[in-house]
Amino acid sequence: MKQIQRKGNRIRASDRSLVVRSITLRLAVLFLGILLLLNIPALLHTDWNRVSLLHEGSIKLTVTPYMVVSVMAAALVCGVASFLYARYCPDKIKQLCHRQKLSRMILENGWYESEQSQDSGFFKDLPASRSKEKITHFPKVYYRLDNGLIHILAEITLGKYQDQLLHLEKKLETGLYCELVSKELKDSFVEYILLYDTIANRITIDEVRAENGSLKLMANVWWEYDKLPHMLIAGGTGGGKTYFILTIIEALLRTNAKMYVLDPKNADLADLSNVMPEVYYRKEEITDCIDRFYEGMMERSETMKQLEGYKTGENYAYLGLPPHFLIFDEYVAFMEMLTTKENAAVLNKLKQIVMLGRQAGYFLILACQRPDAKYLGDGIRDQFNFRVALGRMSELGYSMMFGEVDKDFFLKQIRGRGYVDVGTSVISEFYTPLVPKGHDFIAVIGELAGKMTKKEATEKSP
Repeated sequence: MKQIQRKGNRIRASDRSLVVRSITLRLAVLFLGILLLLNIPALLHTDWNRVSLLHEGSIKLTVTPYMVVSVMAAALVCGVASFLYARYCPDKIKQLCHRQKLSRMILENGWYESEQSQDSGFFKDLPASRSKEKITHFPKVYYRLDNGLIHILAEITLGKYQDQLLHLEKKLETGLYCELVSKELKDSFVEYILLYDTIANRITIDEVRAENGSLKLMANVWWEYDKLPHMLIAGGTGGGKTYFILTIIEALLRTNAKMYVLDPKNADLADLSNVMPEVYYRKEEITDCIDRFYEGMMERSETMKQLEGYKTGENYAYLGLPPHFLIFDEYVAFMEMLTTKENAAVLNKLKQIVMLGRQAGYFLILACQRPDAKYLGDGIRDQFNFRVALGRMSELGYSMMFGEVDKDFFLKQIRGRGYVDVGTSVISEFYTPLVPKGHDFIAVIGELAGKMTKKEATEKSP
């Protein structure tokens, strides 16, 4: 019994009309309960011996004004209850709708076994006039809504409908209007986990935090940079890319992270040069910063092994070392400024960083309008485990970002909205953290950078 409860509600063929049936049953029980409650005095004073003689015609039903009022009152209570239920328990209704849709999906696609039987109707002694479908096998599918996540388990029995049940992602996303978070094969089951009401999981900039090698970006979305390093951000003008990058910088500065910011277009991120070190926008300075970042990574990789407490298989955090982040905005635009020789040199260094940086704690955050394969070739793009596409993008742009996937991408006119792959090869809807009006990134980042500089100076002083 506990196993069934853990799986959730079993989807059955009768659930095809679950919404109407459930609501009607609840309202009928409530209506009768109110009606009986209002008529308790009349029921208590009724001579039930005379009522028993009803078949002899001694009692006639008399409709009194009070009975009419009680019926109207019961109907009014049912109406108010329906309104309050819809107003304050929308999730309950949505669950009923989801279960009904799943039942209809199975029925309308014919993913069940049945046999035809003759139905003689009410008169049993007459010849059967019509056939009736009797379902002999209905697949075991379970539904559960838990903490904003929809869990759908489908039993895999090696039957004729196994392929359909193993590839429900697209139907579930479009049919339930949810976003797939993960898909996992378990013993005899495949579990689909979908995010219900994605935008409700959007957080504010104050809730963004980095801890234990992870950066929280939505209520249910974390960039686990210690396990799945390097981030790739794509998005055109007005998609919210710059604010998203500034949010990441602000959150990481609240830790002991070392930041390096490159803005070859000398735009918004370049303004950070007034309040924090290691911010560059000139070509020579950018290439020099990439070289120093690479050399620092290689040096740490060597020195880590000499430190007391070093253990094979453990990373920089185990030794108490701070992570380093290289944030490179308008990457493609910068690469187009370089000569072929310069281009190859920069690309080679970046490739080494994404291949070797995780263990040493050197991470790359690359941002561009479109991840052109010309500058992200030789497998370098595959090393970016966390990928975010913001704003309007073409089908080609999405394919460059996520590869060839069977996914429908929809456009919503919401700033900061896009799609994300957190490193699981599952693409979900994404919303960048909300930034309140009037939030001054330059002032906040400057204050955080100042505190870090003072801390470093104190640690270096004897």
